[in-house]
Amino acid sequence: MRLVSIDEGEHGACGALLADGQILHLRRAARRDGIEAWLPGTMRELLAAGPDGLAVVAEVIARAAHPGERARLRELGALLPPHARLLAPVPRPGLVVAAGLAYRSHLAEMAGTPAPPYPTAFMKSPHSIAAPGSAVDLPAAHAECVDYEGELAVVFGRRCHGAGRDEALDYVAGYTLANDMSARDWVRDVWSAKTPWEARLTWEVNLMGKQFDGFTPCGPALLTADEVPDLGALHLATRLNGRLMQSAPLSDLIFDLPATISHLSRWYTFEPGDMLLTGTPAGVGVGREPPVFMREGDVVEVEVERIGVLRNTIARARPGQ
Repeated sequence: MRLVSIDEGEHGACGALLADGQILHLRRAARRDGIEAWLPGTMRELLAAGPDGLAVVAEVIARAAHPGERARLRELGALLPPHARLLAPVPRPGLVVAAGLAYRSHLAEMAGTPAPPYPTAFMKSPHSIAAPGSAVDLPAAHAECVDYEGELAVVFGRRCHGAGRDEALDYVAGYTLANDMSARDWVRDVWSAKTPWEARLTWEVNLMGKQFDGFTPCGPALLTADEVPDLGALHLATRLNGRLMQSAPLSDLIFDLPATISHLSRWYTFEPGDMLLTGTPAGVGVGREPPVFMREGDVVEVEVERIGVLRNTIARARPGQ
């Protein structure tokens, strides 16, 4: 299933992308008697219901495929056009963790950065989450070095803490796309640091450049985990104004997702709807000669087959930002 959050109300309404491109509004499509009447309004609530909740959704979606059901759905306003506005699949995650130094190819382009001995990560502000198709504002004071980082994102469906490697994927509800946008103003300071303390301070400021509002666009859909039998076979691509900038299989990850989830869940407790960004491959703007940074009017796209294309435009900073 490809689940979405429709732009309706403060936290969105649960929907599903159908094979013909239309969007099914799940609560409107649900029958009013029986268990379907229970269907929650938001994606976080739906994911918290676990596999049983997703099984109910699967029945609603399967029924929508029957020609005789389409008239009822149209009458209920449950069929929306493909261009209907969406929010991020989980518009308000409680926790967003982003893996860093994750792809072999990315380390090679970043001045030969050595591979870490274990998965590394940092937190991103939930306020950085942005919708697919939205315009992301450049921060006024730091608009000159804004970079893209296309990534696959894990969305959790169960509380996950202290997970073993063999069971780590059991906690995953599905996968979506993310663009871990970064203001790179401070990255040169990291590379030129001479002492451990100086390096620590500059790295902290560098991570702050990822926290601006809108700097984590996500979507367009959450592809449920049962649809992804082989994560390593997925391929990620990022385009800037139609030009291919990043292209890599997930098999290029230094640590596979079970290892990463198991390691990070030693410290973090992931709740349903929380997200783990899995890192970015080679091709980022700061790693190019000359560097390529995003400007007002640019269109950036992140794509993984089956999930779709996450497309956002870059907008001028608003006054006061």
